[in-house]
Amino acid sequence: MSNARLCLAVLVLASVLPGLSRDALSAQPSPSSPEGLQRLHKLQDALGGAKRIAAVRDFEETIRAQAWDGNGASLGEVRKRTRWVRTPNVIRLDQIGPRGTYVLYFDGAIGWEILPDLTSPDIYKTTGKVVALAGGELEFAKGYLSGFDLNVWLADQTPGFSVTSPQPNVVRIDHDGRATDFTLDPLSSLPLKSAGVSLSDPEHPVPAEMRYDGWKEISGVRFSTHRVNYHSGVKRGEVTTDDIRVNSGLRPPELASKPVDFVPDISRR
Repeated sequence: MSNARLCLAVLVLASVLPGLSRDALSAQPSPSSPEGLQRLHKLQDALGGAKRIAAVRDFEETIRAQAWDGNGASLGEVRKRTRWVRTPNVIRLDQIGPRGTYVLYFDGAIGWEILPDLTSPDIYKTTGKVVALAGGELEFAKGYLSGFDLNVWLADQTPGFSVTSPQPNVVRIDHDGRATDFTLDPLSSLPLKSAGVSLSDPEHPVPAEMRYDGWKEISGVRFSTHRVNYHSGVKRGEVTTDDIRVNSGLRPPELASKPVDFVPDISRR
């Protein structure tokens, strides 16, 4: 099932952070360190402050992206709509792309997805079936939601998260068996990049890095509007934000609603 999503999975991670696998870390998260918390607070202040981040009740982003395979061949353009609600913490993804059109919903415990049809003459078609998240797909969704940036940015306020600093200007946020290393700009304290292991294909984890720029302030919080993903040092995706909406009144039942036509709730253009 992961192979059906693999061709454009790099773009699924456009709004979620790569994580270091538990194999690279201790069996249990280390306690937060004073240095880690100090640098996290600098990061929070640079983004607009912890109070403003916590005041984001819901978030919606539409992106346009170009993707490449491991050999540098183009996989085409993708559009993805991400909707997130803080309480209860739920996520909905709607994506359209060649052999990469799908829908995913997850509420922190259970969820479902509609996968791409890899055999249809219509390269934008889904399988037309809703399947429950299970196995590696369920673990992927768990990591996606817990690693969503608006969750991670408040790691010092979230049970089960640990914040340390393995080196100057680097904040490591450990959660759910994974960790993300943020490298901060020494002047602005905004993230320059994050690094870890991509689990977009749970059976084949690879070193991943995400680089950020194009910061834009919305409702007092700064969001990156341009991101570039690298897997094993190879550029795999370049993402440009078309639109961000904060506190627009998204409701969890809206996100949980299955599309009757099995088509993602996003325009192709």
